[in-house]
Amino acid sequence: MRFVQSRTHRIGEGEPMAGDRLFALQRRERIMDELRRHGAVRVRELAQILEVSELTVRRDIGALAGRGLLTKVHGGATLPTETDSAPQRRTRPGSTPFTIGMVVPSLDYYWPAIVTGARAAAVALGVQIQLRGSSYDRAEDRRQISRLIEAKQVQGLLLAPSLETDGADEMIDWIGKLPVPTILVERQTSPWTPTPRQLEWVRSDHALGLETAVRHLHEHGHRRIGLVLANGSPTSAHLAQGWLRACAELDLPGEFVVRESVALDIPGHRQIIEEILRRCRRSRTTALIVHSDQDAMSVAQYAAEQGIAIPDDMALVSYDDEVARLAEPAMTAVRPPKSRVGRVAVEMMVSRLMEGKRRPAQRVLVLPELIIRNSSIRTWEGR
Repeated sequence: MRFVQSRTHRIGEGEPMAGDRLFALQRRERIMDELRRHGAVRVRELAQILEVSELTVRRDIGALAGRGLLTKVHGGATLPTETDSAPQRRTRPGSTPFTIGMVVPSLDYYWPAIVTGARAAAVALGVQIQLRGSSYDRAEDRRQISRLIEAKQVQGLLLAPSLETDGADEMIDWIGKLPVPTILVERQTSPWTPTPRQLEWVRSDHALGLETAVRHLHEHGHRRIGLVLANGSPTSAHLAQGWLRACAELDLPGEFVVRESVALDIPGHRQIIEEILRRCRRSRTTALIVHSDQDAMSVAQYAAEQGIAIPDDMALVSYDDEVARLAEPAMTAVRPPKSRVGRVAVEMMVSRLMEGKRRPAQRVLVLPELIIRNSSIRTWEGR
């Protein structure tokens, strides 16, 4: 998605230098420049580009949002609908003139790779992506989806709505009645839904990914394994399914499942981890699979403080592989095929738009891979 840079208006007020690099005026011009080029920006990446704190970037985004130049979303910002609809974008000669709307719950952690994959497929197929960020909130999901529909700029939608807790069926019914084809991304419906058409979806096969992690630990001699699931994640249900299947097939005890988030920013995480490790000692559990990377790194850090050696005393496998390589020791992790999911979603949508009802509905699972590092293989095994 490309936007022509314009400098016909001033974007900020002069103020003291931040990070000894850029004045607020210059920072905000740079933010808008990045936004025009990419359609969406992330706070974390902007902080690195501008060499300022993430708090400074959030303040700049807030100032720009106050002037209606961008829309704040979880973890970053997107262009407002009015900016998107100003000049008509050109497609390459002979390409399919489709524009696909995409609404994701965050522009931070996990989702950027999916968006990158979708954009790569869009470029290859000569279509456009209009990206919107939401905030894991069903009302915000509806607002962003409705804005795309009302603008009458998109012929199809890729959506990752919040489907947890009560109201999920109502949300699915609403999506199923939208006037353009819709494909869910990293979400799925039940086998049958009471909608005018059966919704299509593409997602990572998280259950198989978890099963792969269990089998890896089993191959390395672990017979008592625990699972720590992040609270409130739509992935957790799939991971639990894979856990039960793997334990049953390998004849492993499957009762050690903890449903608690233990990342460093979670209040009381140290007490929760302490109880998990105490339970490991009581049950002679020698390995843990932890979702997600931040939670796994928090467990590893606390274990090191307690003199528990990883992997010799306790093997660890993380689920997500966003930052697992940065842990000490580098952490074995299951890597969902995020970029591939984004690519497949766009390919499915273009196929749907070109073939219409002639193409049967598709529901696609894409397999994760296990990235083996130092946290799951005892040092004596390599001798």
